[in-house]
Amino acid sequence: MIILNEIKIKPIFFDSMGAKCSSVLIETPDIRILVDPGAAGMQRSYPLPPEEKERLRLEALKRIGVASESCDFIFISHYHYDHHTLPSNIPEGVANFYMNKTIWAKDPNRYINHSQWRRARKFFEELGGEGIYIKPGEVYYKPIEEELPFALSRDYGDYTQRKRELLKKGEMWFKKLLTVWQTESWVKEFSTPDCTVEFIDGREYNFGSTKIRFTEPLFHGIEYDRVGWVVSLVVERNGKKFIYSSDLQGPQIEDYAEWIIDENPDAMVLDGPATYLFGYMMNRINLNRAIDNIMEILKRTKTNPIIYDHHLLRERRYKERLSRVYEEGKSRVLTAAELLGKEPLILTMV
Repeated sequence: MIILNEIKIKPIFFDSMGAKCSSVLIETPDIRILVDPGAAGMQRSYPLPPEEKERLRLEALKRIGVASESCDFIFISHYHYDHHTLPSNIPEGVANFYMNKTIWAKDPNRYINHSQWRRARKFFEELGGEGIYIKPGEVYYKPIEEELPFALSRDYGDYTQRKRELLKKGEMWFKKLLTVWQTESWVKEFSTPDCTVEFIDGREYNFGSTKIRFTEPLFHGIEYDRVGWVVSLVVERNGKKFIYSSDLQGPQIEDYAEWIIDENPDAMVLDGPATYLFGYMMNRINLNRAIDNIMEILKRTKTNPIIYDHHLLRERRYKERLSRVYEEGKSRVLTAAELLGKEPLILTMV
């Protein structure tokens, strides 16, 4: 557990424990928030038999169910199944995470890709039925040059022309999504006898001395990442600050590193780069960006500890690939398993 005076952060389950998961319970004297109640089995390359991967996934969901019994709010940063669970997929014998809760969820109507658009609607239909749709609203957006000035001013050397081509393709993809957001039916915020749903992108709340802030949507990885967008969470109380990044994968985008540096949190749960996809869906340029960005965070913040986990802990060579980070961060950078006094599961296997 991380204790920042009256903010307590308890890891529930993470990839370092053997399932795709990034769930924490945050408690202050004013509020209890369960973050990202979902878990998925590890990918094929993870060196465990399928039945053991499934056992660990179910174990993660059981722990999430126990944690949900003591929380007031549930935060869902995006609609991947390692971050949320359909009510119909909660295992038998596990408490319904969402019963009598306020669900703070990423807006399912804008800054969302096609697959998460569909998953979000299935999720909210299960929670609220069919009467949850309304006409589409306005979608405001900044040009990427205004949104990500640090990333776009980086010197990419021989990769510069290719980077421009990828950004152009990404812009075309974004504009196609924009048409969907502006024309298809939206999900409305709603309440039922069992739960309340609020969309929290860019919103702030105060509960007693506790301040809760949610970011606007951030890319799940690099610029125009086809995987979509996520929302990060900031919790503050009496001069102490905690950040849950969600799936920034590094962060790979320089502007997100600058945001973290400006916030200068006392502790943070930060998603690392997906090194298990290196050479496939992650190239050397973007891996180096992630390394450079976490190095800047380490050098320019007081943050201690940084729980560096999730995508990073899906293959054995993560420390080798990020050796500069571990040399610089030393004991400041650790996994959720290590915070709990255990070795990351991936390092225990031959």
